[in-house]
Amino acid sequence: MKELMLKENYNLEETIAKDLFEGVTYPWEVLPKIGAFIKELGATLDPEEYEKRGEDVWVAKSATVFESAYIHGPAIIGKNAEVRHCAFIRGNAIVGEGAVVGNSTELKNVVLFNKVQVPHYNYVGDSVLGYKAHMGAGSITSNVKSDKMLVKVHTPEGDIETGLKKFGAMIGDEVEVGCGSVLNPGTVIGKCSNIYPLSSVRKFVPANSIYKNQGEVVTKHE
Repeated sequence: MKELMLKENYNLEETIAKDLFEGVTYPWEVLPKIGAFIKELGATLDPEEYEKRGEDVWVAKSATVFESAYIHGPAIIGKNAEVRHCAFIRGNAIVGEGAVVGNSTELKNVVLFNKVQVPHYNYVGDSVLGYKAHMGAGSITSNVKSDKMLVKVHTPEGDIETGLKKFGAMIGDEVEVGCGSVLNPGTVIGKCSNIYPLSSVRKFVPANSIYKNQGEVVTKHE
């Protein structure tokens, strides 16, 4: 389905991980490759701009990382990023330039494009967040189905098999996710869309849409 394709929802010029997405049709295809890619890319980073901290952790010298934050490799923290109090980065994480990882936010196997904000009590696992995407306070990605079956992406044209047991959400550029929302496994949100607070999303949301509830998704009007 064309609307779910990587190129429709992500500006690859806004991530240090551009090469990770080479040859990819759908963004979730990169999820099994993030860790190995970080190790390969990290070894090439300019030591004048990035400091290696521990095993397979590279932090830009211009980034701000609070002392109480925990970062487990493989991980790259980009230029001018901010990793705040008690953030927990569990590994396989790329935090883009100017991105914000907030207090008590947990990341695992993710790519955050430049200027992404996950600033308050968020859990983001097995997900890709596009340029300037923002998750409101307490919003999370749920990345494993309760029945532990492989995740499918539900679309108007039918289900797409991903072959993945762990798959949180694919969030396009400039998406706004309201406070307290849950993005269920296999959620895909097209660029420039808004998700109402306290939503439970479990399907494809087209670009330039407003998700009000499961039965009401409307197109934005300029």
